[in-house]
Amino acid sequence: MDRTVRQEQIDRWTEAWRNSPERQVAALALSASDIKKVAFSQQAANRMHQRFSLELETLPVTNQEHSGRCWLFAAANVLREGIAKELKLESFELSQSWLAFWDKFERANYFLERIIETAALPTDDRTVAFVLSTGVHDGGQWTMFVNIVEKYGIVPKDAFDETWQSGNTRTMNYLINRSLKAAAPKLRRLVAAGAPEEEIRALKNDVLGRIWGFLCSCFGEPPRTFDFEYTDKEKVFHAERGLTPRAFADRYAARILRDTVSVIHAPTADKPLHGTYTIRFLGNVEGGRPVVHLNLSMEEMKSAIIRQLEAGKVVWFGSDVGHDGERERGIWDDRCFGYEMLSGLDLEISKEDALDYGFAAMNHAMVITGVNLVDGKPNRWKIENSWGGENGVKGYYVCSDTWFDRYVFQAAIEKEYLGELADLAAQEPKVLEPWDPMGTLAD
Repeated sequence: MDRTVRQEQIDRWTEAWRNSPERQVAALALSASDIKKVAFSQQAANRMHQRFSLELETLPVTNQEHSGRCWLFAAANVLREGIAKELKLESFELSQSWLAFWDKFERANYFLERIIETAALPTDDRTVAFVLSTGVHDGGQWTMFVNIVEKYGIVPKDAFDETWQSGNTRTMNYLINRSLKAAAPKLRRLVAAGAPEEEIRALKNDVLGRIWGFLCSCFGEPPRTFDFEYTDKEKVFHAERGLTPRAFADRYAARILRDTVSVIHAPTADKPLHGTYTIRFLGNVEGGRPVVHLNLSMEEMKSAIIRQLEAGKVVWFGSDVGHDGERERGIWDDRCFGYEMLSGLDLEISKEDALDYGFAAMNHAMVITGVNLVDGKPNRWKIENSWGGENGVKGYYVCSDTWFDRYVFQAAIEKEYLGELADLAAQEPKVLEPWDPMGTLAD
């Protein structure tokens, strides 16, 4: 069988293209315009207005700037809503810099431990290659946020505010990862040479100490205590002196961290519904909680989310925002883009195949703050993003329910809104390989 492309085939395809009015109209449009703009349907977008039958009143959006800290911003935004409600605050933010500082520091230690753990394997081993590709990045998952808060606590934003580096992380991350890559071969050679454990640990700790100093230069030295000062809606001033970050977290965050389950919708053959799954080498805090996901049907996930919204609580979730989005209008909707009609390409792919073949996976975390229900069924969702207030409606976005079905992969749900499904979270998880799509990081 001839496997090459033959000229007679090209001639036949060219003739078909010339005789197609659709392809000729597409050629006229695409010769001078952005594909995305040509494919965008204003008629479909008209259905994506920001009015919702169930909508929570929430604080103004935040801005992660030029960083991949969306998962930390979204998680902090979930916590702040409860704090602001309890203390009757009109505005409030938790320190995302605090969370990012400790995540990067712990992530460096986690990386070095994995280098030591895999030192007996060759560098071209897939697991070693994966570890070397991780290093310190901005992205993460819900349980990784929990690990940071449980170990180091949390502080208000004015106790550890943003710096240039916290909002512009590329070069900082590059330097940290360069130092980790420089350390990796040295550690592996010590292990290969049978060096004493004390010598291996001394080198690791020297690298970690240098990274600590660099992080302090980039973020500032994290405070051990702080004063929590605020004025409530009734204009009454309050001050709590000498708080520790752990004490603050214990008071305002302990319950939600303890009682929240990471649920996923991963309709792949290797992940039966109602099973739990963990991913080898996915983590940030050595000795912290493992990342464990409970796999639910999409209907089960949506029902739990709606119950949590009905209780007046917003929901952290992870999705793939790289598909069918219009940033200026603040819309994610697969029906808003007529790519198949415009291109003539077959673009349909199931969610299962999208995961298995690397087309889609979680890459961004946000907060669900509302839903529009028609006859008890959702048709669009309100989303609090962390990209500032310029796009959408003051930084709030909307997604269609069909887009939700295709591209939402994870949510953090409090146990009481899962009902009987919550008991499933306690089962022993199946261990997945490090490169499983459920181990991707939101950034």
